[in-house]
Amino acid sequence: MSPLTLYQLVALLLLALGLFGICQRRSLVGMLICVELMLNGAGLSIMAAAQLTPANAVLGQLATLFAMGLAAAEATLVLAIIIVVARRFGTTKTSAVTTLKG
Repeated sequence: MSPLTLYQLVALLLLALGLFGICQRRSLVGMLICVELMLNGAGLSIMAAAQLTPANAVLGQLATLFAMGLAAAEATLVLAIIIVVARRFGTTKTSAVTTLKG
């Protein structure tokens, strides 16, 4: 089994764990962690696939850095939203935050 296959399998495992966690978690913070897992799996997959062609290795690194920056920005915004929800509803459980008020 080639190293590329191993990296892609690990990336797929991270993606699957993140997707499973999104479906099973009931708290907003747990969901955020699962989304971060999924983004890390995507970054690993991009980096591993870019190593196939040495000319595109730098592009793969740049794409992975872009995905990491996107994940950091997403985490910042979602944590701010979670703080607002926790202050308003008193909990971060998704079952308690299902009502929308105008």
